[in-house]
Amino acid sequence: MRFYTGVPDPGDNAFWSHYWHHKLAAMGRQGVTVFSRALRYRNKTIRLPGGGESTVLVGVEKGIDVRLAIDTIRMAHRGEFDVALIFSQDQDLSEVAREVRVISQESDRWMKVASAFPSSPTSTNRRGIDGTDWIPVDRAMYEACLDPRDYRPKLPPPAPPE
Repeated sequence: MRFYTGVPDPGDNAFWSHYWHHKLAAMGRQGVTVFSRALRYRNKTIRLPGGGESTVLVGVEKGIDVRLAIDTIRMAHRGEFDVALIFSQDQDLSEVAREVRVISQESDRWMKVASAFPSSPTSTNRRGIDGTDWIPVDRAMYEACLDPRDYRPKLPPPAPPE
């Protein structure tokens, strides 16, 4: 199993950097191959309900999808999987699905790429990655998969009253 994610730099967001550092370390101890990169930050202008605008700093994963694509194609060439299940809706990864089909035909091996994605009555994007089998994940399935451990940093105890 592999896990790919962007992680905040401690200087940008110490709380979430700590959380992800500890969560990814626990996943690694369980045998999950983890790949992370520092988030890149950019300004994003959002429209406010009253019609105004505000600019906020937003963390963006850069290069995670490329790493996932390279690893998937490499593993397909090596025959390391029959089914690759990608938890994403990123349509850039449709190229991976096409390439895996080519590798499957050239190597005369059965391989499949599927994409799992959140699904609810309020979802605006109700499709998986083009060229993959789509696996919608409803709220109950999502919650059943949640890691119950708390990776948040422990707050220091309050100072004693003087």
